[in-house]
Amino acid sequence: MSALFLGVDLGSSGLRLAVLAQAGAAGGQPDDPLLSRQSPYPGRMEKPQAWRQGLIELLATVPEAIRLRVRAIAIDGTSGTLLACRADGSLLPPPLEQALPYHLACAEQARAISALLGQAPGSWSTHPAASASGSLARALRLLSMAREAGLGPGLLLRHQADWLMGWLLNDWRWGEEANNVRLGWDLQQGAWLAGVAAGVGVEALPRIRPSGSLLGPLARSAAACLGLPVDCQVVAGSTDANAAVLAADPQPGDGITVLGTTLVLKQFVDAPLAGAGLSNHRVAGCWLAGGASNAGAGVLRRFFDDERIAELSRQIAPDRPTGLNLLPLSRKGERFPVDDPELEPILEPRPVSDACYLQALLEGLTAIEATGWQRLRQLGAPALRRVISVGGGARNSQWRAMRSRALGIPVLNRPKRTAALGMALLARASFRMEVESPPLRP
Repeated sequence: MSALFLGVDLGSSGLRLAVLAQAGAAGGQPDDPLLSRQSPYPGRMEKPQAWRQGLIELLATVPEAIRLRVRAIAIDGTSGTLLACRADGSLLPPPLEQALPYHLACAEQARAISALLGQAPGSWSTHPAASASGSLARALRLLSMAREAGLGPGLLLRHQADWLMGWLLNDWRWGEEANNVRLGWDLQQGAWLAGVAAGVGVEALPRIRPSGSLLGPLARSAAACLGLPVDCQVVAGSTDANAAVLAADPQPGDGITVLGTTLVLKQFVDAPLAGAGLSNHRVAGCWLAGGASNAGAGVLRRFFDDERIAELSRQIAPDRPTGLNLLPLSRKGERFPVDDPELEPILEPRPVSDACYLQALLEGLTAIEATGWQRLRQLGAPALRRVISVGGGARNSQWRAMRSRALGIPVLNRPKRTAALGMALLARASFRMEVESPPLRP
């Protein structure tokens, strides 16, 4: 039987998977994968049990004949969703059995972060770990909560994708590099920031592996739960935004906008950029810079369901602005294009017309995107030739026209290029190198 490759996306609102065949075979093309599935989490997004059970239930919908041909699996997760667990991956007593989500800012940790990074209190470096919205701030809160609960040493700090990857392997030692940048991993040095390693404790931090690394075969327990072969290889994945970039297949001069629950901007650059709220990653051997807003298409679902959004969008005239200036953050606090944990949403006034209100919300999101691209340009990113849109919002042609007018460049929608597809592409590419680069062994 020919080999298949599985990509899994742990997104803000649920799970998605994609199965790819070998390149050139039926079901092997990015725009026409063999199979795609999606579902909401069977529980709150902050609950790790919902990630694991959601994956089990979603894979159960895949025919057994397909599952038994899967030779490699890669997982992405929301960048910054962090939990504390024991060395065997088991969860801690309430309330520490829940992860702290990517959007949660921990402003009370500002002084502690400054001390760890060797700065005067109240000042910030441009490393993503220095932000109150970063993983380091959440890590310090988790450790403080653990001390208050009387929990001793030996705890691990793991991001969403890394924890589930640990379950696949029955080995929670590993962490993928992109998922850990906001915790204090320095990509350029290939090491943890000294202050982070000393202040958090090396024993709590994962052993970092690059995206695409082969980590070993599935544990028998995980293989049995998922109905996958025991020789299926686990590949170190990436963040959900980086996975979307891999799926989008950008060309020189392209920017990538992920129009999901949150709004994410990514652009390949010659060298890392420095700025508040920015992250730099290594993807496909190149530097990828960008940032993620707390605004996004998720705020639209507070007011309208998907069917209603599609209906109202047809009534929008993109060339006739509403004149309203909304700031459609999903909650208090913003990460990018400004890093401000106190920034408040502006969701009013609400016009009588639902179509007008939807247009005003989309205009607000468009303004955030335009400001984000301007910010990247100011910090040294090259000028954009066009923008490729992925994610659920990439299905909205009226929004695309609105964004193209605001940005002054073409905007191309690729709604089929999902983050799960990006992970399936990574699993396929990594599996081909298995003979040259054997998996890690305990």
